[in-house]
Order: sequence, then C-alpha cells, then structure tokens
Amino acid sequence: MAVIEHVISSAIVSRFAAKLQENLDLDVALVGAGPSALVAARYLAEAGYKAAIFERKLAPGGGTWGGGMLFNEVVVQEAARPILDDFNINYVPIPDHPGYYTLDSVEMASGLIFGCMKSGARIFNAVSVEDIVFKSGQIGGLVINWTPVERLGMHVDPLTVLARAVIDGTGHPSEIINLAAAKAGIKLDTPTGGVLGEKPMWVDSGEASTVENTREYFPGLFACGMSANNTAGGYRMGPIFGGMMLSGKRVAELAAARLAK
Repeated sequence: MAVIEHVISSAIVSRFAAKLQENLDLDVALVGAGPSALVAARYLAEAGYKAAIFERKLAPGGGTWGGGMLFNEVVVQEAARPILDDFNINYVPIPDHPGYYTLDSVEMASGLIFGCMKSGARIFNAVSVEDIVFKSGQIGGLVINWTPVERLGMHVDPLTVLARAVIDGTGHPSEIINLAAAKAGIKLDTPTGGVLGEKPMWVDSGEASTVENTREYFPGLFACGMSANNTAGGYRMGPIFGGMMLSGKRVAELAAARLAK
C-alpha cells in the first residue's frame, strides 16, 4: 500500500508535468495575467484555440487586486459591462453618473481568473518570460524559466514554448514588445518603428486609446491593455478597467482572425 505522502507528491509532479507538456505547443501564448490577458485567454479558448498565460508573479490578476490606492474598489463603464456579465462579476451603478459602475477589486480579479480557467485556458504562475523564439523572421513562441531562478540570478537554462501568436499583456513596461524590438531588431507598427512610451494620466483618452492601440505590432505579435498604450504612446488611466477588458476582447478577436487565415 502506497504511503500517502508519496501519493501526494507523485500526483502533483505527474499532473503538472502533463499540464506543461500539453501546453508546450500553443495557438496563442499570453504573457502577464492582468485583466486584459485574462479576458483575451477566455475568449480565445471559447473560440477553440489553445491558449495559455505565463505570469511572473505568484498571484495572477495584475493590478486589479489593490483597487485605487488600496481601496479595493474599481470602476468600469457601460461599454464593458457585458464582459462583467460574461464572467458573473457583480457591480453597482454610481449614483448620479449613469453608465459607470463600481465593483469589488478582489471579486473582479478572482472572477476573471476563474472565468479564464473554466474556459479551458491555462495559467502558469511564477514563470518568467526571458526571451522570444524568433525563426526565419517570425515570432515563434516564448523562452520561459521559473521566476525565483530569474530573481536569484541562477545560471539555469530555460525551456521554450512554441506558439503561432504571442500577446504582450505585461502592462506598463511592454516587456515582450521591447524585448522583440531590441533583440530581434524588428520594426513595430508605430510611427517610429519602436516603443513610443506611456504618457501621463488622462482617463478619457487612456480608456479609448487602450482599445485603439490594441493591435498586431508585428506579424504574430500583439499587445493589449497598458502594454498596448505604452507601445503606441497612449495615456494612462488609473483604476478604471473597462478599457482593459475591452482591449482583451479586441486582441482575442484580432489573434483569432490571424490564426484563421
């Protein structure tokens, strides 16, 4: 009869190995598990594409958990309300301001994570992306390692994940877009061919431009959320998240259209 400690350890190792093996060749690899990427991964998975998110931190959810300055409430506008309904996330109308809603940031983060996972998309947490796969002038996937390995500066070789499309959802730094431009020497779909950089706060403009700037910046390489705004020089917008979720839905549509060609 097996000792229970061995059963537990063996089950964890074997199931994780199987899960990772199943996601080493993807339709779409997303980097960063913020709200836009969580929304995107769900809609991609529901459309029948194999999608997985690689998140550097232990807890997915990006910047949603803390609300505005640790007041764990955020705001969403009317245009994004159907996405909240899709994820069964509760919200409350703001009195005297029709079309705007408050919602608990912890419920939002956990609801987006749960909805993403239940769609069939996968999230690998505590995994950092240190490079891209770039072959014959095309984006081919990601180079991954454990976040503690990265932070401790340990000399441990990474693994690769192949993907037909890559979505940068890393937020303000646009890490994957920057990395691709610097190391692969590609020209992005921006006026300068490079990352323009994020502008200061202007809520109305930032909300609109988050969706407008969500696009394919190089064949097979997309940006969503604040990564898209940083790449294209948009304004930031603080703890209002409608644009982020609409950006996630938009990038899922764009990636699906490319994969369908």
